[in-house]
Amino acid sequence: MLDVVLASDRALEIGTDVPGRVALVQGGSAANTARWLGRLGAHVTLVAAVGRDPAGRALVEAVRGDKVRIRASRVAGARTGRIGVIVGPGGERSFVADRAAADQLRPEELKTEWFAGVDALHLPVYSLLGQPLASAGRRAIELARASHALVSLDLASIGPLLGRGRRVARQIVVDAAPDLLFATAAEAEALLGRYGVEGLLEFAPRAVVKRGSKGATVMARDGDERLRFEVATEHLSAADTTGAGDAFDAGFLVGWFGALSVGRALPAAMRRAALAGHRAAARQLGSRRPELPLA
Repeated sequence: MLDVVLASDRALEIGTDVPGRVALVQGGSAANTARWLGRLGAHVTLVAAVGRDPAGRALVEAVRGDKVRIRASRVAGARTGRIGVIVGPGGERSFVADRAAADQLRPEELKTEWFAGVDALHLPVYSLLGQPLASAGRRAIELARASHALVSLDLASIGPLLGRGRRVARQIVVDAAPDLLFATAAEAEALLGRYGVEGLLEFAPRAVVKRGSKGATVMARDGDERLRFEVATEHLSAADTTGAGDAFDAGFLVGWFGALSVGRALPAAMRRAALAGHRAAARQLGSRRPELPLA
């Protein structure tokens, strides 16, 4: 996705203009996570759809620049997806989504060999919503499971998640049957209603609630046993928090698999993974995203 970032120096005023910055930068939740996985040394492939336009070509090259293999479907007659990102002076964002080609990935375009030998498949919930992308997302899960891969899912955004109501949203997550579920506190509440975040363990055996500057809540279940602990992090001031949650996902996944590879116990592995996620998020927050060359 192409992020069109509108970052104002002060509060917006109706009927006039305010100073700030307008930038065209690489975006998209899945692409952000893939780029951070690549930066952290993972062997990663991004499967996505873009338009046959300069923005699509530039986005593909930007992702490749972070050592990510990309399987990009170039959709004729649809432009590359765009997100209008409105950033307030405090760093929080609102979005206007024009997904366009991003939703046009078709299940028949996925090849079995892409998923052979993979350790994990990560999806933002967007990959299970619009059609035909949702069918492609479900097919990707089937192919990953056939290779005995773990599946992680990020709830990503309240609006799209609840677009057809909470009951449908819950069924989408149930059908995905993730091994690891990422959510912000607000996304967890949107999915669960008034129940506590522990309810996420009804959807996945492991769940992480991202709380921004307040750290993260990490939970797991094994039969009747439940594990929950809080991981604190340093408060960081950020001009734009876009992509920090995606970077956290990447750091957590790399930390998780790294901890498992050396035989760490479950609590130690999950704590190590959460700290790795925070480090990746901090690096994302500490660097301004470069302008995307469209020429």
